[in-house]
Amino acid sequence: MKTFMQPLSSSEEAYYLQLLKDGDGDEAEKARNILIERNLRLVAHIARKYQNVDEDMEDLISIGTIGLIKAISSFDAGKGKLSTYASRCIDNELLMMLRSRKKSAREVSLFEPIGTDKEGNEISFLDIIEQEQPDVSEQMEFEENISKMMKLLSQVLSEREQEIIAMRYGLLTGEEITQREIGQMLHISRSYVSRIEKRALEKLRSGFEQQ
Repeated sequence: MKTFMQPLSSSEEAYYLQLLKDGDGDEAEKARNILIERNLRLVAHIARKYQNVDEDMEDLISIGTIGLIKAISSFDAGKGKLSTYASRCIDNELLMMLRSRKKSAREVSLFEPIGTDKEGNEISFLDIIEQEQPDVSEQMEFEENISKMMKLLSQVLSEREQEIIAMRYGLLTGEEITQREIGQMLHISRSYVSRIEKRALEKLRSGFEQQ
């Protein structure tokens, strides 16, 4: 799939939203284009939810982008985050497109099959609508933060610190280990494990804030 630009930071987003609202014609148009470009990753993320409904992914992204544009044009900064509002608009645009394309002579049923899931089971509009919708923007931010943190492990920590953090938080096995258990495994005291863990977490926090 096409690679999209990184999302704007909160301060950058606020700046361009204000410029879109108060800038002159050229400034406002530039701000609008930047807000669209830097939120296309959100469109692609939401479009993947519909990739099993017999529609080309590029078409889904194009339709989702229409929803994004509508969101940017109508967003009120006093009513929450742009990404949360845009997610709903993108979802609505995609659902309207799917309904119109699946529409029969009169109307489409919410129970009408529109595709299959990964296991080959039929899914309907109702299945998609009733799914619990997480905050997609927060989910994306969480995944990106995890990726950044994993890279920092080898960049800022010593081998012993990496070893203890990996065991303490189950980074390799998925099973967290207590400080006392780590101390017994490494033949060092629990308090020493605690000091190493604290120092490593401070390094990770500092490295993360500097990115």
